[in-house]
Amino acid sequence: MDAVHEAGSIVEAMRLADDLALEASREPGGRTLRVLTAAIDDSDEVTAIAAVHALGHVFGDDADRTLSRLLSGDRPFLSDHVAWVLGSRLPHFASVGRLLGMVVRGGFGGMIAQRSLELWAQTSPEHIAVATESALLGIEAPDARYRLIETLGLVDGAAPARVLLEVAADTGEDLLVRSAAIAALGQRRGDARVAALLDDLACAADDAQLAATAQLALIDLAGGPIRTGSADAPFTVAQLFLHADVDAGLNAAGSGDNGGVATLLVRLGDALVREGGPGTRVVTMSRGSVESAIDSVTHIASGAAGHHYGRIPLLTPTQSSATAWPQRVAARRGIRRLLRAAGEVDLIHLRMAEVGSLAASDVARELDLPVVFTVAPDPHAVIHSLETAGSLTRSSFGEADAREHFWFRARLVQRLASNANHTVLFPRPELRRDMRTLVGIDIAAHPERHTIVPEGIDLPSVDAAVHDATAHAGGATAAGPLAELRALVETLPPERRGLPLIVSAGRLHRVKGMAAIVAAWQAGSADRANLLLVGGDLARPSADEREQLAAIDAIVPPAEHAARGLLLPGHRPNDTVARWMAAARLGLPGLAAAGGVYVCGSVKEEFGLALLEAMAAGLFVVAPDGGGPATYVDDGDTGILTRTADPAALAAAMGRALDIAAAEPAGANAAQTAAQPTPERAARSRAVVERRFTVQAMAAALDEVYRRVRTENAEAEAAVSVA
Repeated sequence: MDAVHEAGSIVEAMRLADDLALEASREPGGRTLRVLTAAIDDSDEVTAIAAVHALGHVFGDDADRTLSRLLSGDRPFLSDHVAWVLGSRLPHFASVGRLLGMVVRGGFGGMIAQRSLELWAQTSPEHIAVATESALLGIEAPDARYRLIETLGLVDGAAPARVLLEVAADTGEDLLVRSAAIAALGQRRGDARVAALLDDLACAADDAQLAATAQLALIDLAGGPIRTGSADAPFTVAQLFLHADVDAGLNAAGSGDNGGVATLLVRLGDALVREGGPGTRVVTMSRGSVESAIDSVTHIASGAAGHHYGRIPLLTPTQSSATAWPQRVAARRGIRRLLRAAGEVDLIHLRMAEVGSLAASDVARELDLPVVFTVAPDPHAVIHSLETAGSLTRSSFGEADAREHFWFRARLVQRLASNANHTVLFPRPELRRDMRTLVGIDIAAHPERHTIVPEGIDLPSVDAAVHDATAHAGGATAAGPLAELRALVETLPPERRGLPLIVSAGRLHRVKGMAAIVAAWQAGSADRANLLLVGGDLARPSADEREQLAAIDAIVPPAEHAARGLLLPGHRPNDTVARWMAAARLGLPGLAAAGGVYVCGSVKEEFGLALLEAMAAGLFVVAPDGGGPATYVDDGDTGILTRTADPAALAAAMGRALDIAAAEPAGANAAQTAAQPTPERAARSRAVVERRFTVQAMAAALDEVYRRVRTENAEAEAAVSVA
């Protein structure tokens, strides 16, 4: 306990909490209980949370009563952690009602409570079923009833099945609640009543979406075994990004959670199919409507080679990744459905510690499917950055954790990494040190289990964008995206035309630092450059987008955006963004000077695809001084590395970047490629990308990893069969 309390950083204290829990399990006596109970009341909220997790390893009635009391104690940030640790203990029936209360309230805490109740239902299904059915009696709000019905659907037995059948058939029940019951019935095979009702609903439901939900449930009911691919079978890889409507055309880049990962998976899936050769299949899974889910199941089940997109209907309104945890059960069912439809699947590649990966890891374990996991120090690096900047302290950690779920996500990273067949790592300047000190993984201990794979971009598409921007800078008429950019800049007052553009592209999320860029620009560069921020769904902003837009408007009021040179066009297709980046460097005749720069204001950036696209377009960049960017931005030459969490440092870096870009020959060597090398800085920026960071190189490296995992898995299965 002293080690946790005296740790030099929050991340170190979180890691030491595992040792505390181990020691508590070894010494489960009265003194341990007293020490942990006292620590839970400590003003050091990191220590308090660590004590809760340690208490979860102390078995006995006294610990049960203490944990149950904490579920509704006067330190709300502890409730989620208490609900979490209860799931690893034997059922404590006095806590069931409180856990169901959390389910009713929803949110992350509701998901954690539901998860613990699901675990308890494995040994005490009757008790959990009776309690959940009783809770339904006093609840009328459709969203709360939805969550309770969904919870009941996780409990085996005749009584839950009876309630689900009644609710699914009840035309007086809210459609949302009926959809929860219908989806749950799809998991109950062997009951003729279930099949008959679902068939009736699929054919005659008075609501089209309800009928489609019944069709999906019938697909689930049919099931079908999944078989991991054999060494001589066609190669099939599944990849997942739940929080985007991933589309092959990349028309929603920067909207909601459609950031760099969504773009990457489209490009990467196509490249993997080319790299893998005939018969190769890539299934990219993301969210979608119920109707699109049915279509995608049919398409994937055909077994055709190529890049396929599987849709996962989440039934409840789409959330941002930070608030999507309650959609765990729907995500799990959708992922299972798509993998079964695919037939033989060699592995699934997971990225990030979020609800999609949580759900997919459960499915992979159930289906005995190999997992490759891209492990990064996230949220560890964010915690470290915020603590270093002074905006996160041990006494304020509880509130931040309740909002960002830092502790749960950190543990999820550890679990996914430890259970994965193979882990993929991003390059970092001090990779081994960071993985050991931040995540607690020593990659040198078993190097055969880890592979460093840089992300990559589609360089030909960027080259095409540079070609178009070069032609326009040379006098050709603007068309398409460049004409759109000209119209956008023309909204600025005459005195601001002719200034260069500072550009940033990405999601409107606090981690991406868009509001911080606006503040830094206003503090030091507003009189010498206009600011173009590309990203966000301005028509239907998510909660995260609304937060960033409010922060931006507090710096520059909406009525003053144009007068002060701020351009917020919202999200644009990837190819449009590439042309705007190229135009920022080369200029728009009569409207924007050459010599613009690209700025990434992220609190943390594991790699930075938009940065690579900017460099490929020849832009001088400003980037975070840690993580992936520090491995490819040559500070002072191709860009500036800075402390993006420090407003003054970011403002100074932007000013210096404009100075350097302004000193370069306008438009010089804009169309040069690596085949026509020049000493100019823009060509050097592009050459860095071409040598190391193309999506084709990434696909080749991953293809080698995937095939090694398939071979190892086939050999392991053969060894078990022989034994």
